[in-house]
Amino acid sequence: MNPVAFEMFGISVRWYGILISLGMVIGTILALREAKRLGLDENIILDFIIVMIPSAIVGARLYYVIFKWSEYGGDIIKIINIRAGGLAIHGGVIGGVIAGIIFTRVKKIKFLQLADIISPSLILGQAIGRWGNYINQEAHGGPTDLPWGIIVNGVKVHPTFLYESLWDFTVFILLMKYRKNKKFDGAVFYLYLILYSLGRFFIEGLRTDSLMLGPFRVAQLLSLLLILTFSYLYFRKIKK
Repeated sequence: MNPVAFEMFGISVRWYGILISLGMVIGTILALREAKRLGLDENIILDFIIVMIPSAIVGARLYYVIFKWSEYGGDIIKIINIRAGGLAIHGGVIGGVIAGIIFTRVKKIKFLQLADIISPSLILGQAIGRWGNYINQEAHGGPTDLPWGIIVNGVKVHPTFLYESLWDFTVFILLMKYRKNKKFDGAVFYLYLILYSLGRFFIEGLRTDSLMLGPFRVAQLLSLLLILTFSYLYFRKIKK
């Protein structure tokens, strides 16, 4: 499938960007509805989205570049050229969280309350955005004989984008059901980090394009850290 959807004024518009934008729009609508349900000013959500999106993109790019520094070598033009690919979801989450902490302090609202509202939107956006990897024929796994394998460069491989998309949709449904009965502020956010990381840990082991730290896959190390940290925080809060 052609990764370019169409051209406008000589600029190629890619399906990957369209899908990510679609995820952002749907996620924003969902967050606005949740804010209204909770009696929170919807303008706060819109203000935060304006801050969060560029922060997440910068975080996603920096995260990727740091672990691929040998390929970028301080070339600033190459670093900022995100159209050539190279965004990491974990970096995007980190960038968004940092922006959220600063934003909530300025606005004098609870970070964990805002994080609970945004979390289902984040995982839904991730589920939609992963289909851009399919169109680009990237973020796939190694060779497989399984009937649902996809052909990339003449080789049948694991469709890890599909595994993660399905897992993210499952987590989204679980968060949407849980949010109305959460036990404390931050519960939905904690579960988002725990459940997403759980799926990512196993799926990452199948991928062929992992960012590496020595012999270890960075995404697996970070996923394990998030699972342990936020499981501890979650059950500690529940116990209280």
